[in-house]
Amino acid sequence: MPTYLAIGDFSRATHMTVKTLRHYHRIGLLEPADVDPHTGYRRYTTDQIPTAQVIRRFRALGMPLEEIQAVLSAPDLPTRNERIGAHLARLEEELGRTQSAVASLRDLLDPSPGAPDGIELRSVPATPAAAITEVIGGDDVRSWYRGALGELYATLDAQGLIAGGAAGGIFADDMFTHHRGQSTIFVPCSGPVRPIGRVTSLTVPAAELAVIENAGPTIDNDRAYGALASHVARHALAVDGPVREYYLVGPHDTPDTSRWRTEIGWPVFSTGAV
Repeated sequence: MPTYLAIGDFSRATHMTVKTLRHYHRIGLLEPADVDPHTGYRRYTTDQIPTAQVIRRFRALGMPLEEIQAVLSAPDLPTRNERIGAHLARLEEELGRTQSAVASLRDLLDPSPGAPDGIELRSVPATPAAAITEVIGGDDVRSWYRGALGELYATLDAQGLIAGGAAGGIFADDMFTHHRGQSTIFVPCSGPVRPIGRVTSLTVPAAELAVIENAGPTIDNDRAYGALASHVARHALAVDGPVREYYLVGPHDTPDTSRWRTEIGWPVFSTGAV
């Protein structure tokens, strides 16, 4: 015969508040073993304590209630483990982003004194390329960039063309000022591209650029942008035109974000050395 616990005793046994237990009952996540039809008084069994403890630990890991429900209702052990593993993978990804953000903030609070600007003036010739151009929101640009880059390289490979240099991006001012704007990802190539899908042929126009390199994950690109803008404001004549990025080492080359290298180019009117 099962041993019953009043909701208060079950609350103490599981470290879940009575309010939480009532909510879990309402949504069907953890239903009491018995409910008095006249008083609504809830009772639980001691056999439900392990389930409550599992729910509490999943909540401590930030798992949404609907996902916990899916785990508990899994038809078999492999399915249950697959659902738990998917959540843990998301936690690891979020942890990686948090660690990168913390490291970036520490660098901002304790910058290296006297570090060189590392900015140079560069004349970039017109370059034939395969490209994808779309209007993108700022929150989507990173995932869009990766997808576009993969599609470009796959298209070049399918058409027997060789990449002629580092991939790049061209971003309209609206991308920064309104968090949504026209964005282009391109890969220089050895010959004309036959348009297919989103991929088109593009001649990247010549430009005079003040260029800075950022080493590491793209989350730190904002620091390079800030340093470049400050330098151009002091030493060069900025002109209207989209900002460019060149991905010397990026996700197409290595998943290790610490090895990524991105050049950022700010359009200027050349009058000599920056």
